[in-house]
Amino acid sequence: MTTATQFERQDTEVATDRPAKSGALLLLESIEAQGVDTIFGYPGGAIMPVYDVLPRTSLRHILCRHEQGCGMAAIGYARATGRVGTALATSGPGATNLVTAIADAYLDSVPVVFITGQVPSNLMGTDAFQEVDIIGITMPIVKHSYIARDPADIPGMVAEAYFIAAEGRPGPVLIDLPKDVANALTTERHRWRPYPKVKPDMGTSKDIKAAEQLMRDAKKPLFYIGGGIAQGDGVAELRELVERTDIPVVSTLKGLGSLPSDHPQYLGMLGMHGLKAANYAVQECDLLIVAGARFDDRATGKLDTFAPHAKVIHMDIDIAELGKLRRVNVGLDGSLKKNLAALNPFGGDGKAPNIDEWRTLCYGRRTEYEWDYNAPGQFVYAPKLLHDLSRRAPDSAIFTCDVGQHQMWVAQHCYFDDPKDHITSGGLGTMGFGLPAGLGAKLGAPERTVITVSGDGSIMMNIQELATLNRYNIPLKIVLLDNSVLGMVRQWQEVFFDKNYSETILDDNPDFAVLARAFQIDAFTVNTRDEVDAGIDRLLSTEGPVLMHVKIDPNENVWPLVPPGRSNADMMER
Repeated sequence: MTTATQFERQDTEVATDRPAKSGALLLLESIEAQGVDTIFGYPGGAIMPVYDVLPRTSLRHILCRHEQGCGMAAIGYARATGRVGTALATSGPGATNLVTAIADAYLDSVPVVFITGQVPSNLMGTDAFQEVDIIGITMPIVKHSYIARDPADIPGMVAEAYFIAAEGRPGPVLIDLPKDVANALTTERHRWRPYPKVKPDMGTSKDIKAAEQLMRDAKKPLFYIGGGIAQGDGVAELRELVERTDIPVVSTLKGLGSLPSDHPQYLGMLGMHGLKAANYAVQECDLLIVAGARFDDRATGKLDTFAPHAKVIHMDIDIAELGKLRRVNVGLDGSLKKNLAALNPFGGDGKAPNIDEWRTLCYGRRTEYEWDYNAPGQFVYAPKLLHDLSRRAPDSAIFTCDVGQHQMWVAQHCYFDDPKDHITSGGLGTMGFGLPAGLGAKLGAPERTVITVSGDGSIMMNIQELATLNRYNIPLKIVLLDNSVLGMVRQWQEVFFDKNYSETILDDNPDFAVLARAFQIDAFTVNTRDEVDAGIDRLLSTEGPVLMHVKIDPNENVWPLVPPGRSNADMMER
């Protein structure tokens, strides 16, 4: 991914009968011209000219209560809709508060345009009040960035920013708008050079044939699918190829839902907290067909022990991912949708190999290691609660979640029929993500039930967005799993640090139901297992925003667990 401050313009269009418009108004009108209807933002001094003209537009502005909340909401909106999200903040701390969201969008390849106000051009570089070099700060974590120097550049700049955010491997784009440029009036419109042609192609016919030959020769083939499937609009093509080849499938965290969770060929999520059937299949396969995944360390465990007997076919729109971490036998860059559709290993004169023994082994393990939800103890058992909730929620429900133990329980125990059903922070692992992402997802998909699953540690990081739920009456359903500890860190302290529970005990938490009601959010507490069914009913039937506060065992851990630096076959269990 490349970063620059400004593209060259080609020429200037001057219309003497055109009314002069400010850079701020041109910015918002240009955003409207991209089909955007919703933006998430927070006003301040440098961005004030934009807010001054905001009422003159048709844009729906959602006032979040922290700029990080704005950024996370824009990510949730983008992931739920498949469109480019938009977040707006002022200069200085407003811009730096967006940085975590920008990094989250970058690592999860989410298309979002972030717009920041900046001090006037003549003050840039002088350490002016609320000045930071946001272009320099974010350079490693954006696809592209711009500083607006002339209001006549803004329409072309905005159009290109939204194009770049969505094309190829999606990602964040930053526009920094100095206050004097926002205030300046112009009748000019600078024509920018035509957009570069995006490579829509797929692997060469030679590589397609080589991949098909590997699939014909394999005795233990396995699909390893990731988030690129959904981002490359390849869900239908993946499902058709999987069913046509009858090859088992494992998924990354971001690939969940690309194949329905209850699909007969699906073995589950792989990796550090992957299911046993999935991890064992990876370790024993002789061909790994990787589609839209990047060999992330949380998925692979110790990389040199990952799929040690397998040849690799790797499909990814970003050619830089091919061979980056694992040598591939065949690499297919370009459109995942086209590559998946082109693969037809058993058509024509091809003969499907007999892999019945392999399938029997894989599916037998899935049955053998099926989860037992009859856990001992008196506390609410979170995996069963989430399993039951996902089964009783509408088929189109979206789950957004924070980061920690609850995130892994959602991935392991909830059912997803589509990748847009599951929205979480994968690459960056951002606590505080779930609540703002949930409200963004609900605004983007108002017809769908949206459920945020959070933990008592995570929710406190952006809990101010309960005010946003109340302000706009966003009917988000929140499940707060409260074990009064930083659960995932405490688990590692227990397992790897001799039970030295340093700074992970949260027994001074507030009463979260009382706190939610202070924000005028309906809330209730579930303390025991026999209250769970009624709690789920109340959660799903409440029309407005609602929080279900669930007390769970602070000693409950996420299993299986692959220790750091170990093979995925070395799974620790309860």
